[in-house]
Amino acid sequence: MAHPSRISEELKEFIVKDAPPTVYYVPDFITEAEEEYLLQQVCRAPKPKWTQLSGRRLQNWGGLPHPKGMLAEKLPDWLLTYSQKISALGAFAGKAANHVLVNEYKPEEGIMPHEDGPLYHPTVTTISLGSHTLLDFYTSVNQTQDGVPQTEESRYMLSLLVRRRSLLILQGEMYERYLHGIQGVAADTLTERVVNLSVAGGQVGETLPRGTRVSLTIRHVPKVCRANLLLSRK
Repeated sequence: MAHPSRISEELKEFIVKDAPPTVYYVPDFITEAEEEYLLQQVCRAPKPKWTQLSGRRLQNWGGLPHPKGMLAEKLPDWLLTYSQKISALGAFAGKAANHVLVNEYKPEEGIMPHEDGPLYHPTVTTISLGSHTLLDFYTSVNQTQDGVPQTEESRYMLSLLVRRRSLLILQGEMYERYLHGIQGVAADTLTERVVNLSVAGGQVGETLPRGTRVSLTIRHVPKVCRANLLLSRK
């Protein structure tokens, strides 16, 4: 399948103008029937496929990213379909997505502010299933300023409301310069610092109870190696 080397015109209309470059937010990227199908596939995964972490559990598909190269594994068809759909939008500059993390967050579960690192093409794309979440962004930790240590609160910059069935794409400055995380809370109260309220259908002061959310984080790992190549070296 050929993929455009640049973001498609179709996607450009979904850019979030009130955020630093570059955020694309696509509401209802998948249908309710597709959401239900994907949730069923996640639940049907073999139990050993799950890894339990502090605050969430996850499935890893496509291989384990590594500085020396990811030993690539074929994505299952239920993930390949949506990986190809996102790749066809030009999200990975002409490359095809080859790695998916499936994260499950129950209410009051979250993830500390972090960056995705250099093992991936500098784009992260996420399809959300089952529930919304609020994705928070922070400046990086620098040396103390004026002798006062920086706190997570002082580094907080903005948030994005990520609805179920939506597609979120982060590139450029939003991927490379800022950390992102999810607070471990049972409900989210929307403020004026949620920069995509108009397109995500939220209002300042609104409180949204969380359900169990499953995210499909779809990325491209540039450095891969094939199993047959490794065998040929033995």
